[in-house]
Order: sequence, then structure tokens, then C-alpha cells
Amino acid sequence: MNFFMILSGKRLKNILFIALLSLFTALFFYSQTTSQVAVFSTNEGPKAIYKGEKGIALTFNIGWGDQKAEPIIDTLVEHNVKSATFFLSGSWAERHPDIVDKIIKSGYEIGSLGYAYEDYTDLETEKIRKDIVKAQEVFKKLNVKNIKLLRAPTGHFDKKTLKVAEQLNLTVVHWSINSEDWTNPGVHQIVKNIEKAKNGDIILMHASDAANQTEKALPSVIESLHKRGTFTNVSDMIANGKVKTTLIN
Repeated sequence: MNFFMILSGKRLKNILFIALLSLFTALFFYSQTTSQVAVFSTNEGPKAIYKGEKGIALTFNIGWGDQKAEPIIDTLVEHNVKSATFFLSGSWAERHPDIVDKIIKSGYEIGSLGYAYEDYTDLETEKIRKDIVKAQEVFKKLNVKNIKLLRAPTGHFDKKTLKVAEQLNLTVVHWSINSEDWTNPGVHQIVKNIEKAKNGDIILMHASDAANQTEKALPSVIESLHKRGTFTNVSDMIANGKVKTTLIN
């Protein structure tokens, strides 16, 4: 009986060891997977901005559709939000020059979302360059001047994107707060997702037609953020204070 108990104890220890090893292995691979989006900070090489120091930057991605953008612009104007940044895909801007013009006349900043809304981590360096340059050519034709900001179309980027952007004199802009409005989780949840925002945060929202609840959530988002800081656009945030940057090895 004692012999049996000794063997059982050893076997139990082995099982526990294997279980713990499996857990740590799983956590390691999970962290490697999530790092494809949440990039690492380092001290060298081209970087992406994800946070500033002064003001709160509302940013809106637009990749397709013509129903949601204008009501969102109108809501910002109605609630006296004088500064925001819209990241537009070149293909969308090409099809909707009137909305692009409205964004500019409303006093909001425009950044590039590339042209074709492709995942840059799936593309070779030269294809990334061509996509960004093609978008820049569209904006130039639309008389949108001095675009210096780039957001990776799907939010995924790597060192290829950062290097190309640097060569084209563009600053890659990520975000520190994700409203997750594109998932249409409900107006209350969108507002809740930005509740922790404070000075220096760059907030990701969408004005594409897939984001069905953003327009309804926006007044409450604006009211909540007014209590936490002053609205700014990304360029002013970069110019007027320290910024936090990220880089992918």
C-alpha cells in the first residue's frame, strides 16, 4: 500500500508539472499572437504614435459607405467639437470628394488610411509603398494638402510599414483607446469602452457604414470626454506635448 501511495504521489506531481508547463506554454503563444496588434516599445528605429500628453484626440476611420460619415461630422459640429482627425482610405475619398470637402470645411484634420484597405503585414515593402503613394496622389487631386499622418488600414503594421512611412515623411498613428464601435456592441457599451480615456489618449472610432451605432453613441461619448480633457487633433497633440511611441522589431 505504501509503495502504491509513493507511486501515486510521484505521478500526481508529474501531472501537475505537465499541467503548469502547458499553461505557461499557452500563455506564451497567446502573448506572441496578441503582440501582432499590441506592438513592442524599443529605443531605436522608426516608431508609431499611440498616445500623447495634452488633449484627447477623437479619430475616425472611413473605408467604405456614404451613409454614416456626414451625420457623424454634423454631430461633432453640433456638439462644438472643433478638433478631430479622420483617417480616410484613398479609394473611399476618390468616390466621395464631397464628404472629404465637408470634413475639411468643418475644420477637421485628414490622415491617410492607405488606398485599398489591405493588411500591410501581408504585403511586401514595395506594395505597401505603392498603396500609400497612390492614396497620397488621390488626396493631392482632391486638394487635401499636407497629409503627414498614416494609420495602417486594418490597424496591423510591422517594421516594413514603419520604415516606408518614415521614408515618405509620414507618422504612423495607432491608438490607446479602442471604442470597438465597429463591432456594434450597443450604444451603452461603446460609451463604456471610452470611459477610461484621459488627457493624452488617442481614441479609435469609425465613420464607415459598418459602424451602425457610432452616430447614436457619439453625443454621450463627447459629453463623457468633455469632463476629462480638451479635444485636439493628432497633429496638434504631437506638436504640443510629449508623445508615447511604439516600434516593432
